[in-house]
Amino acid sequence: MASVTSTRPYHIIVFGATGFTGQFVVEEVARCAADSPVGSPLKWAVAGRSRQRLEEVLKQAAGRLSMPELRTDIEMIVADVSIDESLAVMCQQGVVVLNCVGPYRFYGEPVVKACIANGAHYLDISGEPQFLERMQLEYHAEALDRGVYVIGSCGFDSIPADLGILYTQRQFKGTLTAVESFLNISSGPEGFSGHDATWQSAVYGFADSGSLRQLRRKFGHKPLPVVGAKVKKRGFMFFSKEIEQYAIPFMGSDPSVVKRTQRFLYEEEHQSPVQYSAYIGVGGLFSVAKLLCGGLLFWLMVKFSLGRKLLTTFPSFFSFGLFTKSGPTMKQIENTCFSLTFFGEGYSEGTDPSQGRPNSKICTQVIGPEPGYVATVSTMVQAAVTLLNEVHSLPRRGGVYTPGAAFYKTSLIDRLHEHSVKFSVRNYQ
Repeated sequence: MASVTSTRPYHIIVFGATGFTGQFVVEEVARCAADSPVGSPLKWAVAGRSRQRLEEVLKQAAGRLSMPELRTDIEMIVADVSIDESLAVMCQQGVVVLNCVGPYRFYGEPVVKACIANGAHYLDISGEPQFLERMQLEYHAEALDRGVYVIGSCGFDSIPADLGILYTQRQFKGTLTAVESFLNISSGPEGFSGHDATWQSAVYGFADSGSLRQLRRKFGHKPLPVVGAKVKKRGFMFFSKEIEQYAIPFMGSDPSVVKRTQRFLYEEEHQSPVQYSAYIGVGGLFSVAKLLCGGLLFWLMVKFSLGRKLLTTFPSFFSFGLFTKSGPTMKQIENTCFSLTFFGEGYSEGTDPSQGRPNSKICTQVIGPEPGYVATVSTMVQAAVTLLNEVHSLPRRGGVYTPGAAFYKTSLIDRLHEHSVKFSVRNYQ
């Protein structure tokens, strides 16, 4: 594990520890620290705007985990995204900063800048393509020059999808050319719910979708080559035989993140790029009708400032209870899980991809617990532990990367498999 010193005393600093997701990250880091080897303890701290609220979070974690020592042994750092000096002091004390303060389009950049300037590696759980891609465009060269890793989307958005594609490529015997993924979220009688912060990110992300196209033009990328047969995109809504329910395109960051990883592997590792399409199951006809009504209203309202104000003020009403200011209950979290199934096709070993249709298929799956506040914190913390233990396996000694690009040559998939996010090959008829 990376060493800590008197000037940089902590392996991990959880920034935004008092936020809804941050509280779960604190508990997961505490569990990891408790499981660390005696001779190589994981040293960590929490950071946020209010010392009193940080004390409350540590008290809560101590009670939930039956670890009373958390109330006295864990250092608290007061830091605010609006005060650059406080961010600098925080970043100077940690090897890795886990940034849990969102929406990232408003609060993420100052933390990225402070980490790069002060030599701390940066991880976040952003699912906002505009933020993620802009950080790569504007800070990759500086991060590379300073030997700092900036790795976004290390939560449910988008480690299961990004590493799931890598896993599928490794399991496929031949040249994998295209993959479709289908996300299915299952919940108990209480239903599934998300926190208001995720809803806010979606509102402002969709409202600003035009800027993403402009941003991508600034990269000046040439289109990735299409290997094998070009895959036809599905419609906006369709009945999926694969998951036996209606499905729509997945609107999160997965397609953006996977494409960036595939570009990295093509340009840096000379690997054949995979075409990727992501979908999410929405259920039966009643769910379809509700989605159509809600989706149309959402699209109309995000276009206007008053509409966005109403959407963010009344998330529960406009999302039909899917997102609330209080977030999910512990019962909802405990009874929710996800499966992300990948259906891939390609050309068997010894077959030329330029000749004819694909002749081989594969099905893989990533399964895990509740995605937003259990799987997300597990993937984020295991990404941090992997960075601490296997930094020399990451690319170029610094830069802004996707999880797949950063952890391509590490044991992160194996670590996740041991922490409730499991990868497997499935039968495919």
